[in-house]
Amino acid sequence: MTRLIAPAPAPAPGLPADGRPTRARRALRAVAVASCLPYLSLKVAWIAGSHVGIPEGSALLDHRGVMIAANTLTVLMDAAVIVLALLLTRPWGHRVPAWLLALPMWAATGLLAPIMAGFPAQLAVRALGGSVNSAEDTGREPFLDEWVFGVVYGGFILQGLSLGLLFALYARDRWGHVWRGRVAGLAAPGRAARRCALAAAVLALYPVALRLLWAGGSTLGLNETRAAERTSDFYVLQALDACYLAAAVAGALALAFRWGRTLPVRVPLALTWLGSGAVACWGAWLFLASLGPVDDVADQPTAAMLLSYAVQMIIGTLVATVGVRLLKERAGRGGTA
Repeated sequence: MTRLIAPAPAPAPGLPADGRPTRARRALRAVAVASCLPYLSLKVAWIAGSHVGIPEGSALLDHRGVMIAANTLTVLMDAAVIVLALLLTRPWGHRVPAWLLALPMWAATGLLAPIMAGFPAQLAVRALGGSVNSAEDTGREPFLDEWVFGVVYGGFILQGLSLGLLFALYARDRWGHVWRGRVAGLAAPGRAARRCALAAAVLALYPVALRLLWAGGSTLGLNETRAAERTSDFYVLQALDACYLAAAVAGALALAFRWGRTLPVRVPLALTWLGSGAVACWGAWLFLASLGPVDDVADQPTAAMLLSYAVQMIIGTLVATVGVRLLKERAGRGGTA
């Protein structure tokens, strides 16, 4: 009697025959994990009651319960980067449902990409003579010691670079067929996709106009504290926020109406992914932060600020919907050459 032996499962795409990730992917995974440690260490220390990096009189010390809750949330968020780095480099990661990977990666991209662009831009503007508020200028105690920003944002930049490269390699192996070809070769988009893109474009007029006004020096819609303490850092971030909104809308319109027909499909898809993530996730984060306790009425977010955060969340969701519809449709058809 012949005994049948089931063949060994094939390694996941992009992995060697033994199922292990390449040396380059292992190195990127190590960078992603290591770059999380400074931030996680600081946050755990603060939860435990340490004041390392927090000067006396900082507003962070005013509401202990809120600080613990916020730090616990951000610890879980940064720990998710470690989980993602493992998922993107292990064979079992290729068996995870697409949505279960794409959603946290979209959120991670949306939160990290603006830091990767904004922090170096702020440093460059400062080096060219940009303005910086000191405690003496504002009459307030500093929020954090200056070294904390370098350590934390430097870690975020490394996380974004390593995790982004790992995801690009993973996505190429698993879903590379869905962004082959050019925009002209896309199937006729459905009515729902066109409506989402148009709605996002119309809604974006409000936050884009507001960000450009703020970047240009206007105080329209700002609370008293923000208006009084604006520096070059503030102006840089407002200009970049307008760029994320423009990128999100441009990507959605290109996909929904097949604009830029000679462009590779991956270009509007990248704009849609990056733009929608940055707009929606930072809108949600700022809106959530605005719900915290405020001791001074001058620090209370204005209705204009809150509305802009809420509208950003809607825009990001609409743009992401356009991208998801396209990817699902092309995945079902096996992509296009």
